[in-house]
Amino acid sequence: MANTKSAIKRIRRISKQTTVNRARKSRYRNALKRMNSLITSNKKTEALKFLPKLNSELMKVAKTGIIKKQNASRNISRITKKIASL
Repeated sequence: MANTKSAIKRIRRISKQTTVNRARKSRYRNALKRMNSLITSNKKTEALKFLPKLNSELMKVAKTGIIKKQNASRNISRITKKIASL
């Protein structure tokens, strides 16, 4: 356990930030799962409508450092290729 006052404050702050990061990460994962289900069910129009929302979600998560920017870009690229091949 932390001994100093500042360390106790940091623990409090870290726990709050952890809950925020978990929520963001779960939103991003759910968005990816939804897009993959749209692709597997061959719903091209719905996938095209959902693509900007997914792109936005991925970039928000990348901006906050939960995933790396290259990871987000790679995901977007692969998904757009899959949609184009439908």
